Amino acid sequence: MKQPRAWQRMLSGRRLDLLDPTPMDIEIEDIAHGLAFVARWNGQTRGDFAYSVAEHSLLVEAIFARISPDAPAKWRLAALLHDAPEYVIGDMISPVKAAVGPAYEALDARLAAAVHLRFGLPATVPATVKKRIKQADRVSAWLEAVRIAGFAEPEANRIFGRPDPALADGLDILLRPPVVVREAFTTRHRDLLAML
Repeated sequence: MKQPRAWQRMLSGRRLDLLDPTPMDIEIEDIAHGLAFVARWNGQTRGDFAYSVAEHSLLVEAIFARISPDAPAKWRLAALLHDAPEYVIGDMISPVKAAVGPAYEALDARLAAAVHLRFGLPATVPATVKKRIKQADRVSAWLEAVRIAGFAEPEANRIFGRPDPALADGLDILLRPPVVVREAFTTRHRDLLAML
């Protein structure tokens, strides 16, 4: 029996095997392009543009910098790339991820490892760093929930936890065209690589 196709052709010309990804098939332009077109919250957000995973990733990296101001650039890069696998597998809301289970987590982990290796990070981020990135992710989710996804604050507090104001104050939720977000993401990636 013929195996189903498990690869995707990228705009860069790369052919990414989703089941066995290699760092050589990862390009930041493909990641930035894909994430700029993937909507968070299944597109259920206010505004004239979808709130993209690329925009969310930029916000998470900024929050991570507030949580860990002395963190080296490599961990800020890891924060920026924390949802990079979604450029090919899309963004599933947490309830769907839970329903899909370990198969989704395994696919996500394989893709994340290839992305990390491609950009000089360890395949697996240390647990302490991962915990701080997850904290930044939850702060971002709370901000998104109350500002653009229709959640009342008490509901967002219950689901995501009310963030420390020092981590959230003064941060904007940006809704920009994909081409603008794509450029912002690639620029931030380039800036962080230059700091390594």
